[in-house]
Amino acid sequence: MGFRFLLEKCILGSHQRRHNRLRNEEEDVNTTEIAFIGGSGLEQIEGVKVIEEVDISTPFGSPSDRISICDLNGKLAAFLPRHGRGHRLLPTEVPSKANIWALKSIGVKRIIAISAVGSLQEEYKPGDFVICDQLIDRTRSRSNSYFGEGAVGHLGFADPFCGTLRQSAIDVVKKHNHAHHEAGTLICMEGPLFSTRAESYLYRSWGAHLIGMTSLPETKLAREAEICFSLVAMVTDYDCWHESEEDVTLEMVLKVMNDNSAAIKDMIPDFVEMAALGKECDCHRAAENAIFTDPSLIPLEVKRRLSLFYSKYWEKE
Repeated sequence: MGFRFLLEKCILGSHQRRHNRLRNEEEDVNTTEIAFIGGSGLEQIEGVKVIEEVDISTPFGSPSDRISICDLNGKLAAFLPRHGRGHRLLPTEVPSKANIWALKSIGVKRIIAISAVGSLQEEYKPGDFVICDQLIDRTRSRSNSYFGEGAVGHLGFADPFCGTLRQSAIDVVKKHNHAHHEAGTLICMEGPLFSTRAESYLYRSWGAHLIGMTSLPETKLAREAEICFSLVAMVTDYDCWHESEEDVTLEMVLKVMNDNSAAIKDMIPDFVEMAALGKECDCHRAAENAIFTDPSLIPLEVKRRLSLFYSKYWEKE
């Protein structure tokens, strides 16, 4: 038992040292507590200085792209293009495990995700922003948990988005007087095709408000990684249920997306300012009592992959 313990500490310690090198040699990057996941060019805001673009290797492969570390009025923020620069990745192909792990590795505690969605209800109009409070998972081909292969954990997910970060996001959107909704239930579908009309009617009958393709599994993975996560959904169109509107097309979506992107960029400095005031949150301890497996029985390779998240709990054993 003593030899196994020393071997385990050696392996995990070696991995952590490698980790720290991958994070960045500049100390400032380690204080990047807020990140934005969204479209390419989200960080291209007047007055914002890109300090560095970092490549991070993770146990789950490469992230969608390089992470931009930016200075906004003296505060740091990280930006990660969900689909890669040039929009190269399908929703199902987005390496969410690598993305969340990489952001955690540079010290991120809060994530604001930006996502284009379709509307399932008349009052949720194209151009509106929605600070979602609920999710329905209709994906089927995505790995949605860091657990497995000898490590079992069950975290609470009744309220999928951080309540504190949601309220802060609401406050920022209100400040900018942008049309918005303070809550909404989002269905995350697999894609890449848009819904059939029958599906659209079904989702409306459930009382859902929005439909998109990218909020999962990143929301679930952020909870397992103990990162606060909030989603600002940007409505681009009415889904195909709407009889008096055209069926959704890519051209329609892109036109509204361009307008929405300009609006969200104006808000980003305030999001960063808001996050700088953030305190410790229950999200940062979400897995504290959620890991069922005896740490001594977790395979070393699995433990190595998850040490970034959970070593603080295993060290108590």
